[in-house]
Amino acid sequence: MTFDVKGMTCAACSAHVEKSVRKLEGVSDVAVSLLTNSMEVQFDPAAVTPDAICKAVASGGYSASPRGEAAATAQKAERPDHSAELKAMRNRLIASFALLIALMYVAMGHMLHLPMPAALHRPMFNGLIQLLLVIPAIVINRHYFVNGFRALFHLAPNMNSLICVGATAGLGYSLAVLLGVALKLDAGERVAMADYYFDASVMIPTLISVGKYLEAKAKGRTSEAISRLVDLAPRKANVIRDGVEMEIDVSALAVGDVVIVREGQTVPTDGVILEGHGSLDQSMLTGESVPVDLSVGDEVVGATVNRGGSFTFRATKVGEDTALQKIVRLVEAAANSKAPISRLADRVSGVFVPVVMGIALVTFIVWLAIGGGVPAALKHAIAVLVISCPCALGLATPTAIMVGTGKGAELGIMIRSAASLEMAHSIDCVTFDKTGTLTQGQMRLTGVNAGIDSGEALRLAAAVEKLSTHPIAAAIVAAAGGDLPPASDYETLPGRGVAATVEGRRIQVGKAGWMAELGVDTAPMTAWADEMAASGATVMFAAEGRRLLAGFALADTLRPTSAAAVADLNGLGVRTVMLTGDNDRAAKAIGNQLGVSEVRAQLLPQDKQDVIADLQSQGKKVMMVGDGINDAPALVKADLGAAVGQGTDVAIESADVVLMRDDPRLAAGVIRLGRAVIRNIKQNLFWAFFYNLIGIPIAAGALSGLGIELNPMIAAAAMSMSSVCVVTNALRLRGFHLDLPDAGPAASADGAQPMVMVHTELSTVDSNDNKTNIKEDNTMKKTVKIEGMMCQMCVKHVKSALSALDPNVEVSLENKCATVDESVADDAIVAAVKEAGYEVVA
Repeated sequence: MTFDVKGMTCAACSAHVEKSVRKLEGVSDVAVSLLTNSMEVQFDPAAVTPDAICKAVASGGYSASPRGEAAATAQKAERPDHSAELKAMRNRLIASFALLIALMYVAMGHMLHLPMPAALHRPMFNGLIQLLLVIPAIVINRHYFVNGFRALFHLAPNMNSLICVGATAGLGYSLAVLLGVALKLDAGERVAMADYYFDASVMIPTLISVGKYLEAKAKGRTSEAISRLVDLAPRKANVIRDGVEMEIDVSALAVGDVVIVREGQTVPTDGVILEGHGSLDQSMLTGESVPVDLSVGDEVVGATVNRGGSFTFRATKVGEDTALQKIVRLVEAAANSKAPISRLADRVSGVFVPVVMGIALVTFIVWLAIGGGVPAALKHAIAVLVISCPCALGLATPTAIMVGTGKGAELGIMIRSAASLEMAHSIDCVTFDKTGTLTQGQMRLTGVNAGIDSGEALRLAAAVEKLSTHPIAAAIVAAAGGDLPPASDYETLPGRGVAATVEGRRIQVGKAGWMAELGVDTAPMTAWADEMAASGATVMFAAEGRRLLAGFALADTLRPTSAAAVADLNGLGVRTVMLTGDNDRAAKAIGNQLGVSEVRAQLLPQDKQDVIADLQSQGKKVMMVGDGINDAPALVKADLGAAVGQGTDVAIESADVVLMRDDPRLAAGVIRLGRAVIRNIKQNLFWAFFYNLIGIPIAAGALSGLGIELNPMIAAAAMSMSSVCVVTNALRLRGFHLDLPDAGPAASADGAQPMVMVHTELSTVDSNDNKTNIKEDNTMKKTVKIEGMMCQMCVKHVKSALSALDPNVEVSLENKCATVDESVADDAIVAAVKEAGYEVVA
């Protein structure tokens, strides 16, 4: 459950809040975020209530309130503008500086020989004027004193306590000096100009406020990724209700509403297209800037932008159930979580302020003991108090985590927790599920070896396979395209093939073994079939009676980016392992194409877990990348589970990282991002520890013998700048980007390998046992340059127009061309393309 916490200003605050809540019986885990002033608590409702948790927070001097789902939604929808808060801070800062400048003039003008009224050279009058300037300055910066003393009262000192104690010590000493001057004057003694410390009482909170103002501005920038995500959602939606189009608030949308989206508009919620088409910019979801063309039956996601076309869709998810809100919750949860690397800083922060106060007290006593006098002792003690910075320690990890997770969201990498991000940097082995992750997850026809006209052989085989639901059958039917003749007397033989009567001819399609049983001689194509099988393809044959017609090679084609992804991981020194249920021969063929370090084949779903366990036993930190239900156990077993966003919900819920587009190159992106964030955190922690380790002894006077001392005002400025430096260093992660390696020219635009057409001269036996010699030249193609194609919808239109002339036509958007059988007349091509609304230019 999420709670909003008020009053926290530094790491010591968050440590005390966490400690107070963790003491409660029934609380299993607590994570307090100083950046977002929130707290995530896992607890047993039967043992502890939200009210009890709030009371525990209050006992430490802070306040908390539960954040319900409705409240969270409202907060996201109406995110408060922090500019008002920053403006108030700036106004306080300006007023403080004005008073500080006046105070410095009064306090130090006589030393700098500045022109001053004669009255200001009188010790009593000078002290009273300083006091009059100090009082409004303290009132302006009263929050430091109120919060600081409240924390001390609750025995939970924090950064405000250090500030208020230091400033109060200077104020108290100055009042004592002023009283002494008054008593001496009353006794008629002559008094020299006194050394007041009123200026320190104003200078300390003023300089701290400078740092806090800069820190607040920088911290606001760390959450810009979340802010941008929230701002993507439109406020209004055009819906059709009772046959009438009307504009309503997005919050009023209901599941089942029919929504209209025109060109240039933002999709208001998730749904399914009912009519029309659009070219949608889904970069907010996937990080991919190229618009995706969608039409009837396709799913649309809220906050995507329609760059072309118009459509209506039925809302399927609204409010908190939309993909955008899930992403926002995912990023916020990751930003609010804590990485294991932060535990040292948390432990130190919990005891930091009491230890610093102890050091300041010892410093004061030592300086008195060695005869330094009260002014010197007080100066060094105050310097110790104000230079100590628990803020830098507390901000070192969460700032980097928030910027890193936000940057990941921009790139299409959703990280569930800070621990996942930390684990990513240590990954040295990546296991990939093959089907649907490294491959398209859909069988395609990649080669045809025909003894007759290839188009005729494909047409006959597809007519038979059209009656089957097997993925191989679907691939052959898809490759044939166009109108297919009807088939009758359909027969299926499991594990062998299918047969049917087409145009009075008995056609069989199946494996080589079944062809042998039928008396069909496949020897002429054996070499070709072996070559195709060696490349990872499945080979099927078509025959008429005992006459061999053709061989078909089918494969689940590799994604165009898979080889580049593996090469990138190998370049990072990461071992790559492909997991598949394929036979060894086919698996190794695909593994060789990809360049993976190792192939594990013939695996059942439960075997993938065993492989990961085996790798872990070898000391490997393993990331599993998968997309299916059968990958869920392996995703959980791995040190880091990464699910591709287009995979099943089960896989996504089982994963630590979600890759929002089907691009395996993002696997290396996860590791690169993890390494960048952890490197940044280590830099921040080093600076925070180094700063305090060096600063506190110098402030205490350890180098006074060398003439090196720190004035309390310089110490206050150093404290402020330390926090600013840490946050600024974290902001450098905003410049992180993925140099994705080129997918290479081996794959076509849609990721499929080009189909290979081969002609084999066959001496076959027909159904009447008569020898027949069949000869045919290799299929020849010609390329048609087409002007006007702008998107995949255009490709679909052109392909549909040309399919009537050539069922095997291929259309490329990238090259703005179509590849058509040479036998098709040019005039027919020009006419078909023109009718589709485009123009043949060459």
